Amino acid sequence: MDTDDLSIEAYNAVILKSEYFHHDLTLQFGVLSSSCKNETEYLENSLLLISGFEADVDYAMDTIFFDNIPPRKDFISFLYELKVEIKKVQKIPFNKRTFEEW
Repeated sequence: MDTDDLSIEAYNAVILKSEYFHHDLTLQFGVLSSSCKNETEYLENSLLLISGFEADVDYAMDTIFFDNIPPRKDFISFLYELKVEIKKVQKIPFNKRTFEEW
């Protein structure tokens, strides 16, 4: 799937929120979408990706950020916020989510 296939709620929770934090992080979630079949899988895999980042924060930061590296504590805090947002979207029934009409 592509990020254009995400509901507005999922796109805002993951892609836009990541972009507000740091563009380099957004790239990770954009690439992730190409390996997912649907939005449910994408949100689940996004949470797994975040768990991987949290498991080794220093390594994650070294591999994600190319320049303007954020403070470690800000990154950790943001990952928590991102998980909260993703879980909120997961609670919205799929048929209640809104989609762009391309």
